[in-house]
Amino acid sequence: MTINDEIIAIANQIANNGQKPSVALIKTKLSTPASLPIIISVLKSWTHEPTLIQVDNKKPDKNTVSFNKNDDISLIIQTALEPLYQEIKALKSTIEILSKKLN
Repeated sequence: MTINDEIIAIANQIANNGQKPSVALIKTKLSTPASLPIIISVLKSWTHEPTLIQVDNKKPDKNTVSFNKNDDISLIIQTALEPLYQEIKALKSTIEILSKKLN
């Protein structure tokens, strides 16, 4: 589930409880942080769908990057680069071990 889907589901839950969805209410209920412009943008285009209230709390696969114009670009970049950082760390460790064996 994208952050946009989660925001919509939370807005529907709030509306189903008789309250008006607000940026502050939605921000406190999100499972992962989202920037205010994203929340505002989704909330502006939101229309109440009473049945859409399920929030899938599964964490996204770090090797999968989805591009959505409303996603926070820094989060997309961080998610995409994390496997590369891990691989570089492993390669550096291997180089150190091999270097010690040669000396």
